[in-house]
Amino acid sequence: MLNQKYSVEVNGMDLSFSTGSLAQRANGSVTVRSGNTIVFVSATMAREVAPNQDFFPLTVDYREKFSAAGRFPGGYVKREGKPSEKEILTSRLCDRPLRPLFPSDFLNEVQIIGLLLATDLKNEPDILMVNGASAALLCSNIPWNGPIACVRIGEIDGQFIVNPSNDQQFESDLDLIYVGNRTDALMIEGCADQLPEDRFIEALHFAQEAIQPILDAQEALARQVNPQKLSYVAHVAKPEVLSFCEEHFSKAIREAWFNSDRASADEAMRNVKQAAVEKSVEAGLFENEDDAKTGIAIAFESLQEKICRNAVLDESQRLDGRQIEEIRKLACDVDVLPKVVHGSAIFERGQTQALVSATLGSNRDAQDLDALTGGAQSKSFILHYNFPPYSVGEVGRFGFINRREIGHGALAERSLLPVIPSEEVFPYSIRVVSDIMSSNGSTSMASVCGGTLALMDAGVPILAPVSGISIGLVTRYNNEHKIEKYRLLTDIIGDEDHYGDMDFKICGTSKGITGFQLDLKIAGLPLSIMEEAIHQNSRARARILQVMLEALPEPRKEISKFAPHFSTIMINPDKIGALIGPGGKNIKRLTETTGCQIDICEDNSGKVMIYACNDDSLQRVVDEIRSLDQEIEAGKIYQAIVKSIKDFGVFVECLPGKEGLVHVSELSDCRVNHPSDVCSVGDVMVVMCLGKDERGRIRLSRKAAMAAQAEA
Repeated sequence: MLNQKYSVEVNGMDLSFSTGSLAQRANGSVTVRSGNTIVFVSATMAREVAPNQDFFPLTVDYREKFSAAGRFPGGYVKREGKPSEKEILTSRLCDRPLRPLFPSDFLNEVQIIGLLLATDLKNEPDILMVNGASAALLCSNIPWNGPIACVRIGEIDGQFIVNPSNDQQFESDLDLIYVGNRTDALMIEGCADQLPEDRFIEALHFAQEAIQPILDAQEALARQVNPQKLSYVAHVAKPEVLSFCEEHFSKAIREAWFNSDRASADEAMRNVKQAAVEKSVEAGLFENEDDAKTGIAIAFESLQEKICRNAVLDESQRLDGRQIEEIRKLACDVDVLPKVVHGSAIFERGQTQALVSATLGSNRDAQDLDALTGGAQSKSFILHYNFPPYSVGEVGRFGFINRREIGHGALAERSLLPVIPSEEVFPYSIRVVSDIMSSNGSTSMASVCGGTLALMDAGVPILAPVSGISIGLVTRYNNEHKIEKYRLLTDIIGDEDHYGDMDFKICGTSKGITGFQLDLKIAGLPLSIMEEAIHQNSRARARILQVMLEALPEPRKEISKFAPHFSTIMINPDKIGALIGPGGKNIKRLTETTGCQIDICEDNSGKVMIYACNDDSLQRVVDEIRSLDQEIEAGKIYQAIVKSIKDFGVFVECLPGKEGLVHVSELSDCRVNHPSDVCSVGDVMVVMCLGKDERGRIRLSRKAAMAAQAEA
């Protein structure tokens, strides 16, 4: 086992931290263990700030090694490739609560790297990654105002559970990942099965109590290490430049920036900023315009934040003129694309616009998951989110999925998943694609609303429609670093997100919450404010849902004719062999001649699922498969296939695997010298069953069938 110099156990949990022997050249490193799942996390800081750098570069990378599960990577190279979606989502999960706790004037680059060293397929490593990153920073000499702690909360049979196993998560109605410090929350994300708001709040308080032993353990480990935090050069706007901009351009900024038309506001702000650059050079603050552009940009960033926040807190005035709880103008429409696209919708909220499509497929279209750490092996509901550069009026790289797109898509997907019908009710794979046409805040929530409408337009019988909206926050602290004033903002735009303190996204139905994600820029949010935000969000979601249902009140009763048509039938398990045929000959003939997909359940229940491109093909396959359970009945007419020709008659197959004899005397109403004069092997022949002979063999007649058809 890994022997490290220092280690601590978390009281009441199967969780431990250790450090002191591995990666000693990193600023800090720990291993975190739960059961036989072990995650190593390092924290490293650049010694100097890059020239002209005006932001804090934090990168978090989590990787899973196949050796951790005793496996080889797939493919030819036999080496881990690009990060999976799970690795990216875990990296983002860890990044968001760490970032607000670095000093605001600290710009040295920091890199957090996590490696999954071992997995028992029971304990999820994402929780360990967050706790390990906190412990690594706390035990390092990097300036950071931690610690934080992370738990996953589940609910089974009405009882909350801390860090449920993978098996328990399948039974849970709640998947809440909670990160906090001693008193406040820092980040939450997850999904729930239409959980009422009050019960959700109870889960948050339960989680806050659950993280306390983890915080104790990290602090105990840090006392053993006793790190000495490094001093650093503070990077802030020059006081003289900031005073100059505030004195000469505060009024101009307000006049230009406070505008409901954000494109006009952006253009006006560019003009104000250019005027400030020119005037600052004339005033002798800078030697040339290049230096002035950098200095003015830093000062304007600080000044814009101050103006925006003061306007909200002191005047209840927002950048686009709305009231505190006012939602931007809503518009939505369905069936916006031809039905070759199975379902489609457009959802608009102000200048945020999403074009969403829904596609139905067979069970073979489900996405396989290389679940290295356990959990689901595939998923039949997929949501993809695309954020092209034109959505914000810019040019940029296109066609490559970034971490942000994966994260926003995952949030929208888990928010809609709780209302997707079970495969027993609606046995289709479903893919939703949200293309952001225009962006000015909360595009992931627009994807949820548009996704709901697209699913309903495609005829997916969702359990309930889902709407979502984001709540923002602006705070003011007193000299004791306590919040003395705050405003919660409904439906924040991009600048309010940038200059505000919170982006709290919640999705849900009229019954309760289905998905949520909290991001903060401050060092913690009291649960009392979070509760207020949850109820404010609920009121906003109800208003949005009302507009959505005006566009489409309920799911369409029928799916598109271009979507796969489906049927499930049960046959005698003993007939499965006849359906498949020798060497798969029969089922291959059915699929090739009809274009259908036929799936036989492997549980030997006799369940057969059929997907077809149209109703006629579907009915043909259903009829033929059902005929396997039928017997050839006297007096009935059949379309039979000639199987063999003898001197005395013809053997034909009336039903799959069921043959009978047409005697040479029954082939025609006139004399037949030899059966080959009438038919060949493989021909289709209309026959009537005359019954059975004394030996129980089926007697058939082509002559009687032709006479019966002539009379009809």
